Amino acid sequence: MGSLHRIAVLCGLTVLLATTAQAEDWVTAKDEGGIKVSLSEVAGSQYKAYRGVTVMKTSVAKLRALQEDVAGACAWIHECKLQKLIKHEGDQSWTYTQFSTPWPVTARDSVLHVTTVEGTDGSLTRKLEGVPTYIPEEKGFVRVAQVQGFWKFVPKGADQVEVTYQVHTDPGGSVPSWLANKFVVDAPFNTLKALKERAEK
Repeated sequence: MGSLHRIAVLCGLTVLLATTAQAEDWVTAKDEGGIKVSLSEVAGSQYKAYRGVTVMKTSVAKLRALQEDVAGACAWIHECKLQKLIKHEGDQSWTYTQFSTPWPVTARDSVLHVTTVEGTDGSLTRKLEGVPTYIPEEKGFVRVAQVQGFWKFVPKGADQVEVTYQVHTDPGGSVPSWLANKFVVDAPFNTLKALKERAEK
């Protein structure tokens, strides 16, 4: 049994490492204005994961405040039409967002469970998890089926913060490939650009 157990552990470790490698196989899609957007294939999904990274002249506290203003954050989130806080409990919150989409694609909405974790190094991570069945579906919208990602703020010196925004999403329903491919580049780039403008004021 001992050797079988070891083989099982090794197999499990190999799968874990393979999955990690798959998720870390990032290819730069856009690098402009100090914002770098990279894309990665995700096993079993037709949609790519996106990651945007930039450095902002601001503080973690200001970025946190901009993020926790759920309704106000809609002004800098790409294609956000409406956003509201459903529930807040300690370091966790649940938010509802409606997105605009070009004709003839049906508009999307999503429900996220956000968990905020403070690091000992002064960093802040906000984990994003889609919870599509948390509230009933809205008429006229297709609920985003899956969201997995995070925001991470890491202080770099006295007045700079490295900001990483990484997400993999399944928009649900049918989305033309041209729109999906455009979204995974535009969403992180435009969101970070608009957040940067506000954070550096």
